[in-house]
Amino acid sequence: MNESVRVATVTDLEMLADFATQAVAEQHENRGGYVWSRRETRSRPYLASFEAALHDPDQTIWIGMIDDVPLGYAVSRVELLRTGEILGQVSDIWVDPEARSVGLGESLIGSIISWCTERNCVGIDSMALPGNRATKNFFETFGFKARLLTVHKSLKEP
Repeated sequence: MNESVRVATVTDLEMLADFATQAVAEQHENRGGYVWSRRETRSRPYLASFEAALHDPDQTIWIGMIDDVPLGYAVSRVELLRTGEILGQVSDIWVDPEARSVGLGESLIGSIISWCTERNCVGIDSMALPGNRATKNFFETFGFKARLLTVHKSLKEP
């Protein structure tokens, strides 16, 4: 089994839209997922959102593959801080559930860390829903630590 990562191209747009649909469906019912799926996820329609990201020099999309079969993706962008420093942001990262725990997610986050390092980012932010211990543990493996917690009171139960 050979894991690899490549930069996405226009020919990947439909597949990326499908991956994003699966990623959101997987988590939208989890704790915090109701608002997350309506606020923090990629804008719909996904196809247009990914196409815009492909043409944005401040973003990169990667495709994670096992034996040349695409089974995951990640998107990172940079944000200018008030101080003039640059912060990397992981906006999307997802691996097909059947392809997890074999190193594909690690390859994707490695590409993001390298990309952000090349851009002299002062750090990299990402998100994990509360209670999603697997995602939290994944990021902690790479030295990510919580720096901000968002609290929420629902006024309308889903």
